[in-house]
Amino acid sequence: MQHDFDLIIVGAGLAGNCLALALKNSGLKIALVEANSREQLRHSPAGDRALALAAGTVELLNDLGAWRGVADKATAIKHIHVSDRGHFGKTRLAAEDQGVEALGYVIVARDIEQHMADLVEKTDTVCLYQTRVAGLMSGRDAVNVSLKQHDGSSLNVNAQLLVGADGGNSTVRKLLEIPQQVTEYGQTALVTTVQSALPHRNIAFERFTEFGPLALLPVAGKQSAVVWTRTHEQAETLINVSDREFLAELQNCFGYRLGELKLAAPRRAFPLSLIRAESMVSGRTVIIGNAVHQLHPVAGQGFNLGIRDVALLAEMLLDQHERNGDLGDARLLKNYSRQRQQDHGKTIGFTNSVVKLFSNDNLPLAAVRNAGLTMLDHLPFAKQLLTRHAMGLADRLPKLGDRE
Repeated sequence: MQHDFDLIIVGAGLAGNCLALALKNSGLKIALVEANSREQLRHSPAGDRALALAAGTVELLNDLGAWRGVADKATAIKHIHVSDRGHFGKTRLAAEDQGVEALGYVIVARDIEQHMADLVEKTDTVCLYQTRVAGLMSGRDAVNVSLKQHDGSSLNVNAQLLVGADGGNSTVRKLLEIPQQVTEYGQTALVTTVQSALPHRNIAFERFTEFGPLALLPVAGKQSAVVWTRTHEQAETLINVSDREFLAELQNCFGYRLGELKLAAPRRAFPLSLIRAESMVSGRTVIIGNAVHQLHPVAGQGFNLGIRDVALLAEMLLDQHERNGDLGDARLLKNYSRQRQQDHGKTIGFTNSVVKLFSNDNLPLAAVRNAGLTMLDHLPFAKQLLTRHAMGLADRLPKLGDRE
């Protein structure tokens, strides 16, 4: 059986669904391929994670018409408090200083994932759930893709362009044999939610320790999402101790700025590493989001970086389509890759530097970084640059959504 599309998107996660929504009124014939069922995605443990959405990301989601339906489930970050445990340095960022309502928002991944999947299913996109990519081959005029459905049947489809948005274990990337550069941090992220005795007042806390950063992100009521980085050995111990022992260590690390903390969700552990694909493009295929880059959670830049991948790709594909051009044109994809590599390099470099600078207790280095934090707190221009970076506004991207 042969089906023809203009574009095939592999992966019905946030990146894949965002791209489908950005192109929904373009007239392009689009197929969205996802290995899991909607039910499996809905109950995935990964849906429990809290996402820190930069203000720039929220702007893009709003352009897509995707923000209004979940805005009431998100918690605004109005202040960011950065500190170094056991040292004097601190920096405070405030939305009001930038003349904005919020620096970003925190939302449970499942809420926004399900909402966006619902929106995509209301478009003309052909959604092929429980369908996996078994093979692909780029030709002169099309990319040919072999699909295997849950009932064992096969489909052979082709398109001008294939977009791999299928996450960190990307099948598309593996089939293309694109190598990855992997940097092991020797750290594991412990993720949970706590209830605090005192209100969080919409403050996101980033507290650096000698073992790695600890973030508490404001969510509903007096709850905060916790992303706590420890060594692998420490994390294994902390994931297995009693709730009381876990909380005692967390409280000792964070302090009592929010009063006494109580667990409000199960604990989960995720090993951390920096993973970056050596190429974004191969033939008539481009990979985006976590298929290309997986970052340390410090500063919460990973998801926001992936959305910027989507924004630029959608804009370039729309321009190409309006000119009746080939979506898989090699020059187009090379230009896209070149532009995105600049953002990837800066964001990954910043994140990696922060991890290395703050995940140790070297006294001379601690003195330098704390002096820097204190100085930053008193330099409005420098603070504004950092705030714009945190808000995802350092590099402006085109608006998504319907065109005039």
